[in-house]
Amino acid sequence: MNIIKFKEKPILGILRGAQANQIEPLVETVIEAGLETLEITMNTPGAADLIKKAKQVSRSRLVLGAGTVLTLEDLKIAVKNGATFIVTPVLINDVAKYCLKNKIPVFPGALSPQEIYQAWEAGATMVKVFPAKFFGPEYFREIRGPFDQIELLACSGVTADNLMDYFACGASAVSFGSSVFRKEWLAEKNFTAIAQAVKRFIDSWKTEKK
Repeated sequence: MNIIKFKEKPILGILRGAQANQIEPLVETVIEAGLETLEITMNTPGAADLIKKAKQVSRSRLVLGAGTVLTLEDLKIAVKNGATFIVTPVLINDVAKYCLKNKIPVFPGALSPQEIYQAWEAGATMVKVFPAKFFGPEYFREIRGPFDQIELLACSGVTADNLMDYFACGASAVSFGSSVFRKEWLAEKNFTAIAQAVKRFIDSWKTEKK
């Protein structure tokens, strides 16, 4: 992952629970809709193979990472199969250290000011504020007061209607997951609905950014 390029379109999709036969149409769907960065969670069955297949299908059109990484073993498996960045639900020190040493962008999860500071000090590329929806955009403004150098990624509760509120309050990036990659849409292979939801997210960012 090129973090400078990510900041040009700082929107991260989080894919959880997808199946192998859905990956090719999903990858093509999100690329067509304008998404450039996607994580596949490691608690998805066969996640490593899904990352590998997504990399093959995307042909460098999509930056792929691994989410819900809980162990060093999972990290190494993910990277071996094509993940170029790592996302964790909390700060996991050995994962953060490995990423820092090997220059792999890492987004550890945190919520409280203490957790956010510790994650940043541990070498976070950005700190994933999770679950952001319980505190909302204004929380980011408060955090950026004392921690104005810390890069923050809003995760959970971000929508096409409120994403610019998060940016206005100090978020460096935002993410979406189950609100777009809905279980019923995945089960029905309703890629049209997924494409529309992704595009609405991207379009909201582009419109408000102007």
